[in-house]
Amino acid sequence: MAERVLVIGGGGREHALAWKLAQSPHVQQVLVAPGNAGTAKNGKISNSAVSVNNHTVLAQYCKDHNVGLVVVGPEVPLAAGIVDDLMSAGVLCFGPSAKAAQLEASKSFSKSFMDRHNIPMARWSSFTDPQDACRYIRGAEFPALVVKASGLAAGKGVVVARDKDEACQAVLDIMKDKAFGSAGETVVVEELLEGEEVSCLCFSDGVTVSPMPPVQDHKRLLDRDQGPNTGGMGAYCPTPQVSEEVLQEIQTSVLQKTVDGMREEGTPYVGVLYAGLMLTTEGAKVLEFNCRFGDPECQVLMPLLESDLYEVLMKTLQMELSLSPVQWLQDSAAVTVVMASAGYPAAYKKGLEITGVSEMGIQVFHAGTELKEGGGVMTSGGRVLTVTAVRPTLESALRSANEGVAVISFPDAVYRRDIGHRAIAHLSRRLSYKDSGVDIAAGNRLVDLIKPLAKATARPGCNAELGGFAGLFDLKAAGFTDPILVSGTDGVGTKLKVAQASGVHGSLGQDLVAMCVNDVLAQGAEPLFFLDYFSCGRLDVRVASSVIAGIADACQTAGCALLGGETAEMPGVYGPGEYDLAGFCVGAVERGAVLPRLRDITEGDLLIGIASSGLHSNGFSLVRQILQRSGLRLDSPAPFGRPGQTVGEALLTPTKIYSRLLHPILRSGAVKACAHITGGGLLENIPRVLPPELAAELDACRWRMPAVFWWLQQEGGLSLDEMSRTFNCGLGAVLVVSKPEAQRVLRLLQDQEEAWIVGSLAHRPLKDSPSRSPDTSALQNEAHHGEQASRQRTRVAVLISGTGTNLQALMEQAKKPWSSAEIVLVISNRPAVTGLKRAALAGIQTRVVDHKLCGSRAEFDGTIDKVLEELGVELVCLAGFMRILTGNVIKKSLSPSCQGNILDAGAIVVQEAVPILVTDTEDSLSERIREAEHRAFPAALELVCSGAAKLRDDGRINYSLHVTELDQH
Repeated sequence: MAERVLVIGGGGREHALAWKLAQSPHVQQVLVAPGNAGTAKNGKISNSAVSVNNHTVLAQYCKDHNVGLVVVGPEVPLAAGIVDDLMSAGVLCFGPSAKAAQLEASKSFSKSFMDRHNIPMARWSSFTDPQDACRYIRGAEFPALVVKASGLAAGKGVVVARDKDEACQAVLDIMKDKAFGSAGETVVVEELLEGEEVSCLCFSDGVTVSPMPPVQDHKRLLDRDQGPNTGGMGAYCPTPQVSEEVLQEIQTSVLQKTVDGMREEGTPYVGVLYAGLMLTTEGAKVLEFNCRFGDPECQVLMPLLESDLYEVLMKTLQMELSLSPVQWLQDSAAVTVVMASAGYPAAYKKGLEITGVSEMGIQVFHAGTELKEGGGVMTSGGRVLTVTAVRPTLESALRSANEGVAVISFPDAVYRRDIGHRAIAHLSRRLSYKDSGVDIAAGNRLVDLIKPLAKATARPGCNAELGGFAGLFDLKAAGFTDPILVSGTDGVGTKLKVAQASGVHGSLGQDLVAMCVNDVLAQGAEPLFFLDYFSCGRLDVRVASSVIAGIADACQTAGCALLGGETAEMPGVYGPGEYDLAGFCVGAVERGAVLPRLRDITEGDLLIGIASSGLHSNGFSLVRQILQRSGLRLDSPAPFGRPGQTVGEALLTPTKIYSRLLHPILRSGAVKACAHITGGGLLENIPRVLPPELAAELDACRWRMPAVFWWLQQEGGLSLDEMSRTFNCGLGAVLVVSKPEAQRVLRLLQDQEEAWIVGSLAHRPLKDSPSRSPDTSALQNEAHHGEQASRQRTRVAVLISGTGTNLQALMEQAKKPWSSAEIVLVISNRPAVTGLKRAALAGIQTRVVDHKLCGSRAEFDGTIDKVLEELGVELVCLAGFMRILTGNVIKKSLSPSCQGNILDAGAIVVQEAVPILVTDTEDSLSERIREAEHRAFPAALELVCSGAAKLRDDGRINYSLHVTELDQH
């Protein structure tokens, strides 16, 4: 059934909206309130006299006249809450809520919002006292020459001053003389930005944004941008100055960020979001937001809209924008020219007769017009008409629009003839390499910045001077007699994505150098020099210099020279803000000292593990997936890492560089092999340095595993095999040493770094021995995997006394298809507790053994023991069980505890630290302890049920991991 639609407003924007809505087969009639001469009795379109200020009356009018949708044109009704009031009354209304409309209604709110969400904009401050504002203008380190009334001023409340005196006068005009009325009670003073000003609008359903083609309007009254500021004298679309790459950057860093931020703050933004932007040399920056279609921007956008506007508005309201893209005319341009009354934007005459409109062959949208008694049209406002033409090119569209204006006449009409002049100049100028996206000058500035950084890394063998075609290194000057060169290359992987999303770039240099240097070190070589490769879509000198400064610092740490590098600017290959890194390290080792010494490695040799700093630079594709699933953001407080760290800061902890620590020990000859634990984790790196007949047996309880790995395993539901095959699990490097040398080497390491004896080498069974060369590698334990595949799940009972929140966490773990646990029984010592209901709903048997009905503790324990035996229970979890148990039950139980609770003494299977924050209350700390318990308890259950964690005779937990050789690398 066709709808009746009501458009609120009376200008050219509202005429354009009504014109486009009337084209929809879903729309029966378009009413416009109050409308103008162009919307009066024009096909499906007609005017309505309903009051739009009284929202109660308006809502009743919509119900009485079967209005199915209200579309709000101007900003004032939006700020007054028209959407909220109509929607509350059951009338569908398109536009943002009053709270969301603050983005336009309050410049101060808008600026603070952009600060909170790191949206690029000019530097600024707001004031309620004119003297404070003037002091700020005169003392700012930047040109603080833009003065804005914070409130709504019909698009005219902005003064762009030529100097500080004029800016201060603007403050006084706005605040003392009330040039813009109450809108100027607060003023915003901001930095004057230089560049092209453009308008980028989008539809938003509160989650998804659908961008419109970029538009540029012309604010000045006269040609060549002369005369006073107006509400807009014309516009054109699209703007060729905004490339696809820049538009994508605006969509990501401005429009989507704004919609995401509003949703996060509890104010979903639904409607049209309009960002006025300045295209600066540092990228697009927001000048202001509007919360509706612009005028005259709407008059060029609607003729280019190929989709049904009614359908688009309904999909926006129904949060379905993502289901089908909004379509726009391709290979077309639109130009609109505003015809204004003489005297505008100041005082002007009304009631002047307009002629020639009916003779037009192109679209005319009325604004300040009204019907003359007896027929005809006369002027009633400052901006009277907008003449719009759509043609294949911008030049032909402007020509047609100007021809249309020449046909129309009213006394002393004012209009511009150069709409789109910046775009035409942009299209006609000669192309340069910079026009294609490559800025040679920026590249030269970068080289000048990094030359002193590279020079600081000079070492014997080279002076690390940049500028030549290639770098030179003198091995003899570096002290080598019979050297073998060793080279390594690597990148940082998708850790780059975390850094780019966090806006933190400096630590990546250490990651890059460490990945390459540690590989070279594993061959026993001393790292000599390093080269980097930095590639991007558009060179941001600040970002690039931060990354390369980190590389230079890391080279100094590693003891190698930053000998050279390459910076490649490749527009179209990388998106806005994206870059990639690669590194190349060359080292040298005397011929007799090359590692691994396979012939010297024997059964019984010990493995020394050296602590990692965390994830280093591997497994980030999986990490990012787990992070997305968890719902955490990069700026969320980290459930791992140091107290006060965000998730992004913790994940960006740089990779450790081991060269200065290990090189003296490697040169002593005490180390037979060195494995860098990188991509492939423990399972695929240690075998790379072992003879094929030997396997490495690691005891995971002998080293400290950083909290990030426990979190990843639990949050991602990762198997132990997946963990040890993907991550370093706390060991950045593993050394093979003989038993007599182990303690000496360990002491040398522990003087500077955490290190542990983590395992030993043993012979593999003959059936596992391959007939392949000794430098092949991978990891498996066939007997172990076969046993796991055929093994039944461990039968588990959970003992509770109350609500069963820990029980819920355990049940969710056991539901996972790969879990080694099966919860077969829940026992409570109290009847009718919530935990029993949780278990019953999950289909788990429940029993109540009431201690009050037992004659003694022995009878109570014996009854529980009997129930456990009946159901073949192999493991008992004490989950908030408020009775002390003895005997057989306690021997096979798992229980969470806080350190210091002597009743819960026993070997620790999983441990998680909970930081105490300055802002903590007893309740908030208790809640975080419970959250940690709900992560750690299921993890411990899985470790025990899978057999990965076993109780030794001495009461300690043994974590077994068997490492062997499988196939060629």
